[in-house]
Amino acid sequence: MKLYLDTSAPKTILKLDGQTYEWDSGRNLARDLLKYIHDRLQEQGADWQDLSEITFMAGPGSFTGLRIGATVVNTLASELKIPLYNHRGEKVELIMPEYGREANISAPKK
Repeated sequence: MKLYLDTSAPKTILKLDGQTYEWDSGRNLARDLLKYIHDRLQEQGADWQDLSEITFMAGPGSFTGLRIGATVVNTLASELKIPLYNHRGEKVELIMPEYGREANISAPKK
C-alpha cells in the first residue's frame, strides 16, 4: 500500500492507494497525525506493515507543518524499512523540508 502525505497547509492531505483523505488538522497535527494515518489504514483493513512506500510533499509551505510531516514520514520509512520519495518522485534516504524561503524565526524575548 502506497502512502502520500502533504502537511504543507492547514488542511492535511493523505492518500492511501489512491483513496484521498483531507483533514483540517489545525494545531492538532503533531498530536494527532499518527493516529489519523493509522485510523485511515484500519478503515481500509490495513496496518503499518502493509505500507510499501511513502511519498511526501516536501514544500514549500508551512514551516511547522512540513517539519512535523517530514519527521513522521522519515520515522515511518526508517522503522518499516520502506522506500521514501519526495514530491518530485525522487527516492531519498531522508526528507528535508523545502520551505521556499529562509525560516522566519523570532528572536528570543529574554
